[in-house]
Amino acid sequence: MFNKLVFKNLKFKRLSTSLVVVASLLVAQAPIANFAEAAEQKVEKKKRKSRLPSPKTGKKVQEAFELYSEDDINGALVVLLDINASKEYDIAYVDRFIAVMYATLGDNDVKTIKYLKQAIAPDILNELDQGEALKLLGDMQMQTKDYKGALKSYNSWIDFTGISDGQVYIKIANAYYSLGQLDKVIAPADKAIAAFGDKQNQNPYILKVTSFYELKKYKEAIKVLETVVQLFPEVKQWWTQLPMFYLLVEDYPKARETLDLAYRLGHLEKESQITTLASLYSQADAPYKAAILLEKHIASGQVKRNHQNIAKLANAWHSALHIDKAASYYGVLAKMTTNAAHYRKQGMLLKQDEQFANAIVAFNKAIELGVSEQGQIQMSIAESYFYLEKYKKAYAAIQKAVKDPKARKYAKGWKNFIIDTAKRKNITI
Repeated sequence: MFNKLVFKNLKFKRLSTSLVVVASLLVAQAPIANFAEAAEQKVEKKKRKSRLPSPKTGKKVQEAFELYSEDDINGALVVLLDINASKEYDIAYVDRFIAVMYATLGDNDVKTIKYLKQAIAPDILNELDQGEALKLLGDMQMQTKDYKGALKSYNSWIDFTGISDGQVYIKIANAYYSLGQLDKVIAPADKAIAAFGDKQNQNPYILKVTSFYELKKYKEAIKVLETVVQLFPEVKQWWTQLPMFYLLVEDYPKARETLDLAYRLGHLEKESQITTLASLYSQADAPYKAAILLEKHIASGQVKRNHQNIAKLANAWHSALHIDKAASYYGVLAKMTTNAAHYRKQGMLLKQDEQFANAIVAFNKAIELGVSEQGQIQMSIAESYFYLEKYKKAYAAIQKAVKDPKARKYAKGWKNFIIDTAKRKNITI
């Protein structure tokens, strides 16, 4: 029933490190000043002392940066790895640059993480560099599925910067989800929602819904989905998932109303969604709507023209008291399945609709295919011939019905009635 949510927006992607490199490698300049937006979110804390690499190290770093700017990352790495720094700050600074180069190449996560940890450990990098290194470490740990390490790094980043960042909280929630600690997903997801403010993002909601679903907290998931369809009314998946959750808690009226609205908005694309809505219509004593819906989408090909769906359509028309249509589709179903019971049902409906000649054809086909209780079918054939005023054939059929113990009592009454009627009309049988 419920299609498990796909984390296509949450799959961890390797970060572009270009901006990180540019920001951190402007040698011999003061720390970046245009950090205003982040600064507004930061908790007031003591300003970190700015430091610069020594001239000797700075010269080598500048050379590496120029190679990087020319897209010669391997060349930049050669220069950086050859630096033999002795000062603690220089070592940390160079290690961070090396880590960023490995991250940019994207082919050695182990070394990226190694150099990031070495750069971070002394806690002496400039504020922006230290913060970016912590975040990048968390990202790399997520990428290598070291979720516990990533959690530690992201929380260290939050503690260090004092910034409330929606994307970081999403990553924290995702790490908890990946660890199977579903109950811990909700808090960071809520913090992400709060951090985004008016610029809402779907990902924390996806995490919340999925976690609640897997925790079997369906009512909580419904509350989230009811909010999400209002925030993101253009997104089809929310409109189709909300009614599925209503079904999980057996709130059929809301499931029907929501799925019906989703259909009118053009959001139902899957066969299962259409057939579910049809079933909800039938359950709500609206079989005509179910029949119209199924007939339309079977004709268009969106719903498969198989015996299961034709049976649903036939039943819907029957419940809607459109006997001729129901009989027609039972005939289609009978041909598809060569099932004697379906021919019998078609015959009964055709007889009810006073299409006696066609009913006889269906009944005979049912007998040919070995339908059970043939005496009752012969009696129905006799009735059909009687109403067609073909009394000889009616008598022949009722004679067969009399031979069946299950039909004998009722068939005897019809036999006498056929004889008397034929006699009145001077017809010899």
